Amino acid sequence: MPSRAEMRRLFAAMALALLAIGAGVGASLDASQAAARRSGRVPLPPMGPSLRSSVAFATAESAGTIVIRKDEKALYLVGGEGRALRYQISVGREGFGWTGTVKVGDKQEWPEWHPPAEMRARQPDLPEFVPAGPYNPLGARALYLYKSGRDTQFRIHGTNDPSGVGFDGTSGCFRLTNTDVIDLYGRVGVGAKVVVI
Repeated sequence: MPSRAEMRRLFAAMALALLAIGAGVGASLDASQAAARRSGRVPLPPMGPSLRSSVAFATAESAGTIVIRKDEKALYLVGGEGRALRYQISVGREGFGWTGTVKVGDKQEWPEWHPPAEMRARQPDLPEFVPAGPYNPLGARALYLYKSGRDTQFRIHGTNDPSGVGFDGTSGCFRLTNTDVIDLYGRVGVGAKVVVI
């Protein structure tokens, strides 16, 4: 889940983008933002770089399984013939790490976000709901993790802050750049096994 600082940055960026569009301010916008303003669309947030690579990966897990190695801050999508795609991720900060085996129970593009009650208790300034769209803190895509048919409230998701990947900073979710989560989303189906170690 996004941190408080990331939430503030995201809401500030969204407010500035909407203000610029609503006020017709185009001089300071780059070409793509100016084009988005003219068309009445909110510009997309930064997608971030791809931090994905194809690597040798020995495992007994079958192709299509996601293996998350928290200590490495890496998510592996198992391929065939001893290979995997490795994505750099952020993982749960101290006190928010977990391990286990779950499944992808749902997938959403530009998902809406309902911060869990426990998170809002820790961070009272969080909203109860953030609608779907490009400035949602879950980024461009989200894979919803289920155990025994129930939503765990944990996600594999993107981020609108490309610098927000590669460290211990979430509330238990696994965060990729938007570029990488879009790639992963296209490769993984509902029902895919996810092993977190």
